[in-house]
Parts: sequence; C-alpha cells; structure tokens
Amino acid sequence: MDEPLVLHEDDLPVERWDDPSRGSVVWRTLFSGDRTATSGMTVGIAELPPGEPDPGPAHRHAPPEVYYLLAGEGVMEIDGAPTPVRAGSAVFIPGLAEHRLVNTGTTTLRLLYAFGIDSFADVTYLFPGEPVAGS
Repeated sequence: MDEPLVLHEDDLPVERWDDPSRGSVVWRTLFSGDRTATSGMTVGIAELPPGEPDPGPAHRHAPPEVYYLLAGEGVMEIDGAPTPVRAGSAVFIPGLAEHRLVNTGTTTLRLLYAFGIDSFADVTYLFPGEPVAGS
C-alpha cells in the first residue's frame, strides 16, 4: 500500500558498481517498492566521478528511464548518438535503447534517475553481448 513518504538521500545506503564490466557509479535508491511503501515509480540519485578513463560499456534495460542532471557535465550516448549534457538537462531513454553517460567535467556528475516501475529489483541490466530475454 502506498503511503506518503519524505526521505533524505543522506539517510539511505550507498550502492555502487566499480568494475570494468559495469563501470564506476554510486547511487542511492530513494523510492522503490521493494524498499519503500511506494509503487509505480523507482527513483534515485546517481553520481559519476570525474576523471574516469573509461566509464564502462553502454547498457540497456526494458523499462524506459529518465535522467535529470543535477550537477556536472558529460556526454549522453543513446544508441551510439552522443549529445552534450549539463546540469539542468533532462534525458528520456526509450526501453531497450543502448545508453551510457560519460562524465567529461572536472567535478562529480550527479543525476536523478526514474523508472516507471514498482521496484529497482525489476530492472534487468543488459551489457554488450548479453541477449534480450525471449530473443
């Protein structure tokens, strides 16, 4: 059952990927049905450190995703097309579109991400060479 909820990101656990196959990213999940009394939305804050020589490969997943850049600058690649982005940029990523965000600045790139699904656990990340289920 959904309940009104107010959170502060500093009170939430830090999660991370830091390996060559997934890149280097830190995030905190704000709302996710498997963690909070919410449904229909999964939302969090992610950070990409500056100076990464390779931010990792592009990935894809079935649910569409939205990014809103809070701080920093970078290049958003969607299906191989690069677009410069900076704080204030909003990005819609269609379902199964291959994408990655590269921090091209000298400070941490921070973004809010959102999926129109109940739970972050329902997002299956696919990296190059991994087949889409059912194909």
